[in-house]
Amino acid sequence: MTRLNLDQGQIDRARESARRIAHRVFDDMSQYTTTTVERATLRLMGVDGVDQANDGQIPLPNRLVAHLQERNLLPHGAAAVVAGAMDEHGLSAQQVAEAVAAGKLVLTAPKHDKAARKSAEAIAAKMCDHIAAQRALRAQQIDRVGEARTPWLYLIVATGNIFEDIVQARAAAEQGADIVAVIRSTGQSLLDYVPYGATTEGFGGTYATQENFRLMRAALDEVGAKVGRYIRLTNYCSGLCMPEIAAMGAMERLDMMLNDSMYGIIFRDINMKRTFIDQFFSRMVNAYAGIIINTGEDNYLTTADAYDAAHTVLASQLINEQFAFISGLKPDQMGLGHAFEINPDLENGFLWEVAHAQLVRQVFPEACLKYMPPTKHMTGNVFKGHIQDALFNVVSTLTGQNIHLLGMMTEAIHTPFIQDRFLAIQNAKYVFGTMRDLHDEVEFRAGGRIESRAQEVLVETVGILAEIEKIGLPAAIGRGTFADISRTMDGGKGLDGVIAKSADYYNPFPDLMLAGAN
Repeated sequence: MTRLNLDQGQIDRARESARRIAHRVFDDMSQYTTTTVERATLRLMGVDGVDQANDGQIPLPNRLVAHLQERNLLPHGAAAVVAGAMDEHGLSAQQVAEAVAAGKLVLTAPKHDKAARKSAEAIAAKMCDHIAAQRALRAQQIDRVGEARTPWLYLIVATGNIFEDIVQARAAAEQGADIVAVIRSTGQSLLDYVPYGATTEGFGGTYATQENFRLMRAALDEVGAKVGRYIRLTNYCSGLCMPEIAAMGAMERLDMMLNDSMYGIIFRDINMKRTFIDQFFSRMVNAYAGIIINTGEDNYLTTADAYDAAHTVLASQLINEQFAFISGLKPDQMGLGHAFEINPDLENGFLWEVAHAQLVRQVFPEACLKYMPPTKHMTGNVFKGHIQDALFNVVSTLTGQNIHLLGMMTEAIHTPFIQDRFLAIQNAKYVFGTMRDLHDEVEFRAGGRIESRAQEVLVETVGILAEIEKIGLPAAIGRGTFADISRTMDGGKGLDGVIAKSADYYNPFPDLMLAGAN
């Protein structure tokens, strides 16, 4: 692939700054757990379903964690307390949860803490075996039916009804999509619980539930066998239930998760502490499950200018990379995000976008990059929009992107119809086919506009990361460094779910999963 002449020393300095920034946050947050980390832990131990005594509205993991919190047991970690109750009463984790919800059991600290921890570890190891088997099954499926060449075509479904989503997902795969993303119902990221069962009444998307994951995974396996390539399934591992959704996705063999370290803070006003703690646990689960995460830097350019703020995208990608390393993710599991959001009226805008995309490709040579289409500058002129998407497709194949979210010519008008998606797929397939090896046939002119722009963005990235390292990431977010949006450490939703760990806090999954991922 043709390359830009970039200063590797600057790349190394930027990456080292990002490493220190991420580790400082991790060290500060490691003294805390959250209610949703503990709920995810209980789900991984086998707790599922809803409290039938209360109109089926409250998930049993929520009911059990609330009980532990009321009795001041949560700082010790839910795993050993529940495992101790299982040993003492001869119950499963599910039966413990049901008994607590029914008011028939009051939990206490384990009478035999060492034995309780041993039991919790055995339960966790069994779940880790299940997730490892799902990871192995994915590899077997890919070996059997094959997979598409990159860039993979990523397409969304968003009907609100999982059964209608399945119909549209099948059609998308048959038309050429390689990845199907099920958009979540509007506002689900702000729910502090995960809905239960198959759902049919989402607004602007379909609720992320474990049953919905299972149904869609089965449907995509079936259509993948029919079309002769593995179809990857994506959902949204963000918001107040980030760790729980990661756990459900790992159990049901999802392939990708939207899983950013700062998106919830910046765009959903979720508390900073809560997000930083939850992103570590959720990414750890995704790492162990072999799931590719997608980060959200592309969203920065919907509120900030794509040219002026290009360096903030690269800086955030470097920080996201370091958080991902801490959680055990490998480079090929990092779908670092960026977007073709250059103002079409900007002279030489296509050149600047090539510079940005190629810069990201070279800074992260092993990453599974996610490239997003034009959205902010799309209009009701579908013909112009189709051309903008075609230029986006050219940049993607020229610079070797991996995950390619299809641009829709009707982006500014309505949720895309099946025929809109068909045209988007045809556009991308034509460009990818006719320009397949263009990147091996052209060279960037030394000292030219594209190379100079990339070098300029890299220098700005080194500078902003040095400043963030000096003041700390929370303070930088407070200044509105990313996406021109400011948040504070004690503001936002979910702070009441942040729990200081006691000295004897215990959770069996980090030791098992981090060792397994590495």
